[in-house]
Amino acid sequence: MLVYQRSVGGWPKAVKEAKVDYSKPLSAALRAASLADAGRTDATIDNNATTREITYLLKAYKASNKVAYKEAAERGILYLLKMQYANGGFPQFYPDFSNYRHQITYNDNAMIRALLVLRAVAGQQGDFAAVDPALVPLAKEAVERGISCILKTQYVQKGQLTAWCAQYDEKTLQPAKARAFELASLSGDESAAIVEFLMGIENPSPEVRKAITSAIAWFEKVKLPNQAMKEIKDPNQPTGRDRVIVAEPGATLWARFYELETNRPIYVGRDSKVHYALSEIENERRAGYLYAGTWPEKLLQREYPKWQQKWAANATKQEGSKL
Repeated sequence: MLVYQRSVGGWPKAVKEAKVDYSKPLSAALRAASLADAGRTDATIDNNATTREITYLLKAYKASNKVAYKEAAERGILYLLKMQYANGGFPQFYPDFSNYRHQITYNDNAMIRALLVLRAVAGQQGDFAAVDPALVPLAKEAVERGISCILKTQYVQKGQLTAWCAQYDEKTLQPAKARAFELASLSGDESAAIVEFLMGIENPSPEVRKAITSAIAWFEKVKLPNQAMKEIKDPNQPTGRDRVIVAEPGATLWARFYELETNRPIYVGRDSKVHYALSEIENERRAGYLYAGTWPEKLLQREYPKWQQKWAANATKQEGSKL
């Protein structure tokens, strides 16, 4: 991890086409090449990069007391602080802003993972208590700005708050397209992680509570009852396998993408054309990308009811103390 850290403070998810894999031994040649790559602009928060290294290095510091691990983690935290926009959003990459990398990125929970690390720094939680105390107020302020961005980007549909899109334009805060098959649309996946993050706020403001309850109502509204996603082997397909949506009593699915104004599930392949059935897009995408899942299920069945009970009880106590 120390070898792969970029001079800007973050870590890459891959070097050229090769994913960074810390379980593989590091040869002398690869070590030298990686150290020589320190100036590359490929540091990112995509696919868990940077946040996983910060978390692991602090755990390693606690176990070993090697200061180099803590210092590297602190440089990673400073990287997160540096990459955050003034409006609270996080780009997918920094400083490489090519293509869609500059957009505010909830996709694959990139921004939420960054905010969770900063929340842990701000709260001096667990292993994060070891970091330089000077980072604590900076992290607190960054988390507050992040929450503000989340509230500002919750999509309003016909006057009603709904959920979130995977990417937003960092200047206008409007939904944005990323890859060819990732059109501007409401997300049944990333929105679940955003709600879970918001539910972790202590003493949530009325605005935060409204954001949560509105998103929960949207999840209920757009769920696909009595449907399930199945993985099947299919030698007739180019990949030898397929994913299909089938009828299954009692099961519930959510689409990865919903049309912004209609809440209709959409399925988009590499041609960027909207389809309304998973079977209509190419097998390579069906088998290689998850277009439907059960992401909000745990939230609706367990986490949200617990959150409701907690804050309903707190509201009652507060009202009682005013009497």
